[in-house]
Amino acid sequence: MDRDFDIREIGPEHFHLAWPIFREVLARGESYNYAADLNLDGARAMWTSPPYRMFLAQSGDEVLGCYKLGPNQRGRGDHVANASYMVAESAWGQGVGTALCEHSLMQARKAGYLAMQFNYVVSTNAAAVHLWLKHGFAVVGQVPEAFRHPTLGLVDVYVMHRML
Repeated sequence: MDRDFDIREIGPEHFHLAWPIFREVLARGESYNYAADLNLDGARAMWTSPPYRMFLAQSGDEVLGCYKLGPNQRGRGDHVANASYMVAESAWGQGVGTALCEHSLMQARKAGYLAMQFNYVVSTNAAAVHLWLKHGFAVVGQVPEAFRHPTLGLVDVYVMHRML
């Protein structure tokens, strides 16, 4: 890792710290199926409302990335976690995604989850797919042409899973 940083849990009152990363990700339009006009309040509600918990990777005042963690389903499926991650473009290739993934797996275990599942991994997001495979996830499903990529057109989406 090229940088030292901390990962800490934040509440809705600190979500604005991650908002610049959200704007970057939304502007690229290559990895999340969020509406392009998603606003700060909508994003905050999605990422910080219970049962979801949000974590921030930060070096000093610089926010490097974030993730949210919660149940993949409610009720009889709530023993399987789900997480979503975003890394600032300025922090790509510096180990932030790896650290966030490892931290989320640890937090999921501590919270009592038995597995983690990602429902919507865009197949062309090579860095994310590689990272999840490296951390023991397997592609357990593929949905043909489920994502409208801004430059590649319709691309597949993966469902990825691993036991904890």
